[in-house]
Amino acid sequence: MQPRRGDQEVPVEESVVEKAVYCNGHRVEAPKSLREAMHRLHGPDKPMAWIGLFHPTEAQINDMAEVFNLHPLAVEDAIVAHQRPKLERYDETLFAVLRPAIYLDASETVQIGELHIFIGPDFVLTVRHTDRPKLAKVRERLEADPELLARGPEAVLYAMIDFVVDGYAPVVAGLENDIDEIENQVFESDPAVSRRVYELSREVAELQRATKPLLQILAGLEAGFDKYGTDEELQRNLRDVTDHATSVVERVDGFRSNLADILSLNATLVAQTQNEEMRRLAEAGMEQSDEVKKISAWAAILFAPSLISGIYGMNFDHMPELHWALGYPFGIVLMLVVCLVLFVIFRKRKWL
Repeated sequence: MQPRRGDQEVPVEESVVEKAVYCNGHRVEAPKSLREAMHRLHGPDKPMAWIGLFHPTEAQINDMAEVFNLHPLAVEDAIVAHQRPKLERYDETLFAVLRPAIYLDASETVQIGELHIFIGPDFVLTVRHTDRPKLAKVRERLEADPELLARGPEAVLYAMIDFVVDGYAPVVAGLENDIDEIENQVFESDPAVSRRVYELSREVAELQRATKPLLQILAGLEAGFDKYGTDEELQRNLRDVTDHATSVVERVDGFRSNLADILSLNATLVAQTQNEEMRRLAEAGMEQSDEVKKISAWAAILFAPSLISGIYGMNFDHMPELHWALGYPFGIVLMLVVCLVLFVIFRKRKWL
């Protein structure tokens, strides 16, 4: 969102997307240059200039500042961009930064824009550093309501804030739907849910930074109602916008809390799943160990007769019991006794 910079100076008019002069709520002309618009403001019919710039360069912003005598600090903010939402007054000029948002259905993500607004006694200057959202609908709405537009630059500021706040509604609805989907993923043990919760938490935090300062901006405007003689109809409209903004901020705060709870629940479910898997592995290991014990016990029992028969099968002339008449029955009985003893021992140790 940095302003464009070029080696050659570019006329400020090349970044102007719309410029018009209004009298009594009606468009009267479209000046060819900013200086012409400024010159037109000196007329006796109290006209108002409304000029919109898109992605201007630093030189173009400086040219605009020179024409309309803007404060250097506000100009610096407009050049650097990446500003937090705020409202500041420099003499007779108000400088507001708004962060509109849109929900992209295709990628299920939130895109945060940046809009700078200069409100003077008889002019409105808007500087957009992002493609969306476009402000044509705000201008069309006000031009269709000359009575509201005739209330001057403050009416344009109100319409801008109202447009931004209304734009948060589909974003909030999209995030709400995403959170519902994530809750289903959590209970379905989807392994990708942790990453999605993290990404969504970042989007909600960014939206929170865009929406929460709006309440301070609206409170600042309301505090100046009496001092600056704000029109009563605009006061009512701004209070209505404040109600909507408060609702948005509360819902976004709720999303942050919900995502924290979901992340905690997911960690608990993952831990339970891991514990269950470890328990199953332990049980399988114990069953396998029991089987190994049984196999080892039977192998030892079967090995004992083989050992005895192997000893008496050696071809030596001088061996005890080799020529004994009871040698064969003795060998068989010995085999059975050894097998029985081993069976009893393994049985007591619960290997069989």
